Amino acid sequence: MNLSKLNLLAVLSFTLLVVSCKRNEKATNISSYNDTESHNMGQNCMECHKTGSKGKGIFQAAGTVYDSTLAVTLPNTTVYLHTEQGGNGTLKHTIQVDGLGNFYTTESIDYGNGLYPTIKGPTSSKHMSSPITSGQCNSCHGVSTAKLWTK
Repeated sequence: MNLSKLNLLAVLSFTLLVVSCKRNEKATNISSYNDTESHNMGQNCMECHKTGSKGKGIFQAAGTVYDSTLAVTLPNTTVYLHTEQGGNGTLKHTIQVDGLGNFYTTESIDYGNGLYPTIKGPTSSKHMSSPITSGQCNSCHGVSTAKLWTK
């Protein structure tokens, strides 16, 4: 192969890489009940699902929900984001937890001055008492604070 063909091949390869990365960043990726496509339970999902990384889509909120033993994930629960503590105020966003216990969304979330998460399980709900301004739930939960859980 001559030098001009190699240069052309290099330019085409680079262009394809850039286009596929941009397409991947714009991808819609939202968890839903019973879905089993997620992975890496308990890890910070936004390490890969952020601008410039290889994860499908840029997550606005993501995490893993466990049962009360903190050893087993709790699938098909729901995460709510409200403007006030205890599930009060305006409901700003609802995220379904998938069949493996993970929740994630690429939908835009305006955290404003903070939103209060509630996790609703089959028999109980757990409310976070302080507001969040980022949806990187597993960056704290399971690392410096208790894992997210409900019953």
